[in-house]
Amino acid sequence: MTTSKIAVVAVGGNALIKDDKNVTVEDQVLALRETSVHLTDMIEAGWNLAIGHGNGPQVGFVLRRSEIAAKFEGMHEVPLDVCGADTQGAIGYEFQQALRNEFFKRGIDRKAATIVTQMLVDKDDPAFKKPTKPIGSFMDEADAKRREKEMKWTVVEDAGRGWRRVVASPMPKEIVEFASVKTLVDAGHIVITVGGGGIPVIDRGDGELIGTAAVIDKDYASSLLAQALKADLFLIATAVEKVAIHFGKPEQKWLDKMTVPEAKAYLDEGIHFAKGSMAPKIQAAIWYLENGGKEALITNPESIGRALKGETGTRIVP
Repeated sequence: MTTSKIAVVAVGGNALIKDDKNVTVEDQVLALRETSVHLTDMIEAGWNLAIGHGNGPQVGFVLRRSEIAAKFEGMHEVPLDVCGADTQGAIGYEFQQALRNEFFKRGIDRKAATIVTQMLVDKDDPAFKKPTKPIGSFMDEADAKRREKEMKWTVVEDAGRGWRRVVASPMPKEIVEFASVKTLVDAGHIVITVGGGGIPVIDRGDGELIGTAAVIDKDYASSLLAQALKADLFLIATAVEKVAIHFGKPEQKWLDKMTVPEAKAYLDEGIHFAKGSMAPKIQAAIWYLENGGKEALITNPESIGRALKGETGTRIVP
């Protein structure tokens, strides 16, 4: 079965981890089952989906296990790019199983598949000169300085709580496995891809790719995916039903719709959208729309059905 309408859905961390008390694999499976119900509603309504997702906490868990195993059992530590691959595979497995089971319940003849996805970044991206993304466990100063020297890490002191490693967050440039993604989407399959923003890789200069220690924003990566697929809709599923300006203040205002110029103006004001949460989502939507996209939609997973009918959510249009 193929459909003419393609939507790229960027699924936020709340679809995997509801809160700090529900972080086990079993908890994540339950959360993905709920999200898969809403995504299957979209599929029944005629949409073909490519799904991106976050993996920040999960990468942190893998790193923590690696660090503990290295410290107490003498095991080797896992490089950051491989941690990303590990989580892409694990979350993809959980996601495609949840979707498959939902399809089975409804008698829907569709397939879901995960592609472990590399994302090409520029080795000269300015982000590599000023890493800012904290990852891994807290360390004392001596351990941090040792790792900085021996492992070429960048480490910073974190507000009196200890030292942490920081890595770059470069811009995504090219989805290495895009041809495979497109082939599956065109054949009517639901594809889970660019997980966690994709595994960051660089071209050494001779065409050979190697992994690099970095973190790519999953909304930016999903925007690039939506552009490449020429998707009819870019949907960002996050923790809130709508976008607000003056969020959390007495003058807070929920937005039903924004044009690209309006969204840019709000971003430029620098007071409405937090840099670590809503601002990247707005920017990702703007890039998609500026590069031929038709419509972007931001809402929470449970409101997707109503948002597609125009009853809620925030629409961003050219």
